[in-house]
Amino acid sequence: MNAEQIKMVQDSWAKVTPLGSKATEIFYNRMFETYPELRRLFPDDMQDQHKLLFNMINMAVIGLTRLDDIVPAVQKLGQRHVQYGVSNEDYGKVGESLLWTLEQALGDDWTPELASAWTECYGLLATTMTSAAAELSS
Repeated sequence: MNAEQIKMVQDSWAKVTPLGSKATEIFYNRMFETYPELRRLFPDDMQDQHKLLFNMINMAVIGLTRLDDIVPAVQKLGQRHVQYGVSNEDYGKVGESLLWTLEQALGDDWTPELASAWTECYGLLATTMTSAAAELSS
């Protein structure tokens, strides 16, 4: 990601953060509606999961300017996801749901350039997670 993309992602996330758990609720509702097979990967009570997701995205977005600092945490997250039964294909489904949620939350602020920046951001994180998961499996 270049500096402009990082700034776009961070600035747009600052507009989403006031929604708090409402944003994660929108995300999970969309994901489970579109990909009901993913519901089995999550607990029945999603309250803690909403907080975990929000905090993880927040940490990743803030850390984009110092990727070397957050990569180990992102790798560990990818390795933990193996234990939960997450497959590589699931990352694409999660990414689609995240981008849709951001588009809904940002409305007119969601531009093709911002969509591209968030796609790049998510791709970077998902690739880091899946690479770490693959290392664990080999």
